[in-house]
Amino acid sequence: MATYLDFEQKIRQIQEDIVSAEIRRDIPAVEILKKELDKEVKKTYSNLTPYQQLQLARHQDRPYAMDYINALLENKYELHGDRHYQDDHAIVCYMGYIRGEKVVVIGEQKGRGTKNKLKRNFGMPHPEGYRKALRVAKLAEKFNLPLLMLIDTPGAYPGLGAEERNQSEAIAFNLLELSKLNTPTISVVIGEGGSGGALAIGVADRLAMMRYSVFSVISPEGCAAILWNDPTKVEIATKALKITSEDLSSLGLIDAIIDEPLIGAHRDKEGAAKAIGDYFITSLKALRGMSDRERLDARYAKLVGHGAFTE
Repeated sequence: MATYLDFEQKIRQIQEDIVSAEIRRDIPAVEILKKELDKEVKKTYSNLTPYQQLQLARHQDRPYAMDYINALLENKYELHGDRHYQDDHAIVCYMGYIRGEKVVVIGEQKGRGTKNKLKRNFGMPHPEGYRKALRVAKLAEKFNLPLLMLIDTPGAYPGLGAEERNQSEAIAFNLLELSKLNTPTISVVIGEGGSGGALAIGVADRLAMMRYSVFSVISPEGCAAILWNDPTKVEIATKALKITSEDLSSLGLIDAIIDEPLIGAHRDKEGAAKAIGDYFITSLKALRGMSDRERLDARYAKLVGHGAFTE
């Protein structure tokens, strides 16, 4: 059963009417309703508020990292463990082929269903997850393989065990090492980009966001609690934080917005996967047109340019 958000109820009604008309084999009615659906989709999704985009980024039917890996990667082989502590299932690492290109893919996986969500720790990696990601990234560098990273996390796990195993150091070390990794790197925010948990696999030659994804230093709920001690002000916090893809693009903090299907990745998973595949291949061709020195210099210039402003 598809899940519909509050602002999608008209779309839901039209889609149910289409199903009823198809059962009745009323072809003229189906054609009319499909045109009406197209109009409603354009009307609804062309005027989304930041809070509505946040809801889409968190939608339970939205594709997760493994959905894209299964859709894009051929002859895939999973890599496990950080070689220090244990295997963190909130981070998944694979080698395989995307449209004939041998690649390494690292993703943050939230999980579906209670059992799988617990296994994936709700997409919140521990330090060993980030150390696993870096180990695999270094493997990609060693064999000169391009690296695709898929960001989707509420944030790094803030539990006592994670802090004891030095969560902050693991994230900081990833930022340093990924900034100088000598292989083409492309990172995409596919859902939630939560604070350091996202940055830990977000340093790349190209950083893009899906149209309805978000990227923020703190969750809107956390922001509302800290600033106003009022959970009802989540919508105000969402708008103030500037967390949408359009916001970050206008601030020069990301390189591109991936134009996922207008109706959202949660309604068109195949179209969303194709959009990511297209962006990856196009970006990879551009990066391969640069020498190693040019690519690393461009990455450095981009990173040190973040935060610059003029009066």
